[in-house]
Amino acid sequence: MNTQNRDVLIIGGGLAGLVSALLLVRNGHQPLLIEKKAYPFHRVCGEYVSNEVLDFLKRNKLYPDHLDLPQIHRFQFSDTRGSAVSTALDLGGFGISRYVWDDWLYQKAQEEGVELKTGIQVEELEFDSETDRFKVQLSDHSFLHAKIVLGAFGKRSKIDRTLNRPFFFERSPYIGVKYHVHSDFARDTVALHNFEGGYCGINAVEEGKFNLCYLGSRDQLRKFGSIEEMEKNVLRKNPILNHIFENSTFLFEKPEVINEINFEPKAPVENHVLMIGDAAGLITPLCGNGMAMAIHGAKLAVEAIQQGKNRLEIEQIYIRKWMDQFRFRLKVGRTVQRLFGSGQGSIIARNLIQRVPFVSNLIIRNTHGKPF
Repeated sequence: MNTQNRDVLIIGGGLAGLVSALLLVRNGHQPLLIEKKAYPFHRVCGEYVSNEVLDFLKRNKLYPDHLDLPQIHRFQFSDTRGSAVSTALDLGGFGISRYVWDDWLYQKAQEEGVELKTGIQVEELEFDSETDRFKVQLSDHSFLHAKIVLGAFGKRSKIDRTLNRPFFFERSPYIGVKYHVHSDFARDTVALHNFEGGYCGINAVEEGKFNLCYLGSRDQLRKFGSIEEMEKNVLRKNPILNHIFENSTFLFEKPEVINEINFEPKAPVENHVLMIGDAAGLITPLCGNGMAMAIHGAKLAVEAIQQGKNRLEIEQIYIRKWMDQFRFRLKVGRTVQRLFGSGQGSIIARNLIQRVPFVSNLIIRNTHGKPF
């Protein structure tokens, strides 16, 4: 059996995986990145990026400045009845689709010498304490050993089962649905519109398109039997969402859908795997978005690999940095989320934003990171 040895293995080729691969190869490592799909492809994602990462992206030539990306400066919120309020965003952000950005980073990674395998999955992952290496089996029946493994495999993966991560064995009530549309919505605004059982975000991305992505209820989908019927009977009870659905041109043949979205806390290191991106913890609305956190998490993981003298040090450095950056904002986000997806809760949230600007600004500041 031919078994290859690798310096760093990155499982998953989203933002966290691709950014970490590029940073690693620029620091003298030879990472192997494995992505189960072939680029380009869509992901269920809000596609709004907080400017907390902008300076970092530009310094490291990871910002696609050849694109005319919408600059977002305002936040709009509506309760389940459609009563809305708008406020300025201190940092602001920009919109870009994962379809475009991930593919651009993938091409850049190839140009800079990152070894990438696409259309292939990790089937088994096991840490061998005797050799201090990971044993990895791939779906093409090949095997490899890796010194360091970065888990960038997203919200939910078969690898989570392999690693016996507790959240994987708990049922989640949430589903995620995403469209790209042409619409008359304001291009400088990211919005969060509530409906019974969930909430829908919309913001501009490249080429005049908008991302429309919502978190819905698995039980409501089961009740109404289809995405379309659920949207008609639940989401569109909010007049603003009804207007968006009525006056938008939907660009996908069918929506992108994911199941079992879980917001329970996750550990940043499990079974010696450094978790980055959604694999380390899924964000809730107002947390500055998962895209920014995935990018920042990739930076922290690479710094830990560079600074640590051994596995224990690497893990300790990463856990400390990850907790310092993300633990509090995720906790605040989970608390604030209780106000969303219900009639009374969303009304309370809308009143807070409208009548007590200090409170809404405090929530936004405590759920976003600082530029780095």
